[in-house]
Amino acid sequence: MSRIGNNPVTLPEGVTIDINNDVVTVKGKLGELSQEIKDITIKVEDGTVSFERPSESKDHKAKHGLYRALVNNMVEGVTKGWSKELELVGVGYRASNQGQKLDLALGFSHSIVLNIAPEVKVETVSEKGKNPIIKLSSSDKQLVGQVAAKIRSFRPPEPYKGKGVKFVGEVLRRKAGKTA
Repeated sequence: MSRIGNNPVTLPEGVTIDINNDVVTVKGKLGELSQEIKDITIKVEDGTVSFERPSESKDHKAKHGLYRALVNNMVEGVTKGWSKELELVGVGYRASNQGQKLDLALGFSHSIVLNIAPEVKVETVSEKGKNPIIKLSSSDKQLVGQVAAKIRSFRPPEPYKGKGVKFVGEVLRRKAGKTA
């Protein structure tokens, strides 16, 4: 079932991995991430990390691929980092940030102020004639995705005009409006 779990994860230079009591800790130039891993055995040999499952049960097969993917994302996060970009489409939609406070004007009567986790770097870009863009970056892939989903949930894109908060490059399914 899991072909992903059979692939070893290669460790780039400058990345160290420690395994203590079912907790895997990956350290690199962009930070340190840790993940608890149960039921799967991990072996670190000369720059590669391999994963083995104890049996062929469905649960072990699923966890085999899951934990391999999580460790691979951690290794990639501490070397390159993860980033997401959100675009605000709509007249009067604005975004600005002061440190870790993100201020969003999304067509509601009051602006939305969101405190973002200190691990995530926030940057807002507003150019005249273009839609405002929010750039999120961190070494933790799950955290970047969670913050991006939270921002998108305030005003998801609607299918008729396409207004709302969307990911850069996201293709929206548009609908035809009423015909007279």
